[in-house]
Amino acid sequence: MTNSKSVSRRSFLGGAFVLAGAAATQALIVAKDAKAQQKVPQASVKYQDKPNGDQRCDNCLQFVAPNSCKVVDGTISPSGWCAIWVKKA
Repeated sequence: MTNSKSVSRRSFLGGAFVLAGAAATQALIVAKDAKAQQKVPQASVKYQDKPNGDQRCDNCLQFVAPNSCKVVDGTISPSGWCAIWVKKA
């Protein structure tokens, strides 16, 4: 007696699509988590609510109006400053 099971092309392709969808979903979740972890705490960049001379958050390349930053986490004062300040071009 031979006990062979054959897999149809339709069921093989269906399984392949399910696996591909699962892999893509996992990649999107990882990418979202990685993006959420990119910002650094204010203390690690010596953030302060007052400017450092002419260096202010509102003239920094990383500042996002009205009160956030591309790099530093939390609420950012437009007149604040941190150690990673970069002059806006």
